[in-house]
Amino acid sequence: MKETALLVYCTVPDVSSAKNIAQLVVSRKLAACCNIISQVESVYRWEGKVEEAKELLLLIKTTEKRYEQLEKEIKMVHPYTVPEIIAIPIGQASQAYLDWMIENVE
Repeated sequence: MKETALLVYCTVPDVSSAKNIAQLVVSRKLAACCNIISQVESVYRWEGKVEEAKELLLLIKTTEKRYEQLEKEIKMVHPYTVPEIIAIPIGQASQAYLDWMIENVE
């Protein structure tokens, strides 16, 4: 059966959190790659109020098989009470990249 590749979105409040999570998930082979995108403006509802925050966005590349453990590890170190962790199947990508990705996620 073909392994399903996932793109996981996760917002964080600062560079330190972003680097900590990225290093953790890549070093534990829960993700093949993690991009850190800065200067994200978020508008959201929290505890009945509309809030705004400057955040960073992590784009984490993993597999469906490793998602559950990835989510667990992120939640253990993430500073938010309810972190955004959203996984989307990667429908199409270059086969060479997918092969590399799957090879680097155990």
